[in-house]
Amino acid sequence: MFIRKNLRITPGHRSRPVSRALSATLGALLVGVLAACGSSSSDDTSKGSSSAKDDGAFPAKVATKFGEVTVRERPQRIVALGWGDAEATLALGAQPVGASDWLAFGGDGVGPWAKGLYKKSPEIIGTLEPQFEKIAALQPDLILDTKSSGDQGRYDTLSKIAPTIGVPKGGDQYKISWSKQTEMISAALGIPEKGKQLIAETEGKFRESAAAHPEFKGKTITLGSRTSAEFGAYVHGTGRVDFVERLGFKNNPAVDAKAGTSFSIPVSRENLDLLDADLTVMAPIGVDAKKVTDDPLYQAVPSVKAGRSVMLDDPTLSTAFATDSVLSVAYALEKVVPLFAAPLA
Repeated sequence: MFIRKNLRITPGHRSRPVSRALSATLGALLVGVLAACGSSSSDDTSKGSSSAKDDGAFPAKVATKFGEVTVRERPQRIVALGWGDAEATLALGAQPVGASDWLAFGGDGVGPWAKGLYKKSPEIIGTLEPQFEKIAALQPDLILDTKSSGDQGRYDTLSKIAPTIGVPKGGDQYKISWSKQTEMISAALGIPEKGKQLIAETEGKFRESAAAHPEFKGKTITLGSRTSAEFGAYVHGTGRVDFVERLGFKNNPAVDAKAGTSFSIPVSRENLDLLDADLTVMAPIGVDAKKVTDDPLYQAVPSVKAGRSVMLDDPTLSTAFATDSVLSVAYALEKVVPLFAAPLA
């Protein structure tokens, strides 16, 4: 995955081991957390809900790569660390007390499509290297990390702080769709039916867009990026590709043939013809779009040369497409789909 500014993830990245000093700090913090929970949990629960129906379906069980996680009662203090987890949580009506800002939105750490959904700004937590002491100090009773690296060490440390909903089986390296993310988070919140309804409504919008653009069906598409370091292309199983496949496109088979365990593959300048497809979509990340469009080797890619390419150089559109949350995909359907249609008209 290619991330804006200094948030670039590289394949095979693993979290650093937790030091003894950090473990000791976490231990001290957790003692305080448990004491606080023991003295006030009944009061907080009574204030947070007025009926058994409001409490949701608990205990809730969520299947993850790391095993089944049980959430015994309605969470009061949620920390949303995964890519898009905070937006999914907000869409379901809950309020994270801490969240990670993967795309450097600033402010509350969410895109403009989620503006105003927070009643109180969350504490912003690091992304690749989250500050575990900071998380523990927030006294969470639920941690969401559904869209992340799937690193065992990261999960082990988080799960010592609070019940943690990690990646699903097969979801390592950010390979989880907005719908699976919404399903898992709604289950953890005890409101699976609300999650199903939200997913159904959003899937309906995809069907409407696909029906409005029958020219997409069966067409191959390449979703690429250009950072300061290299070109790349996204593989099947990732959010961006899931988005276009729901519209009827087929991801570039040549790209998928080179897929490994990561969410993308690097593409050398000498091999840019790999980007060729019925439609080629590129997003500059941390570089000017002209670094792509002025590259003679990029200009020579058959689809680009034929005018069947799209440059997502508007930051808002690019991040809507990249965020791939239940909130951002609705925005992207409205704004990005017309850009895909124009070259194929």
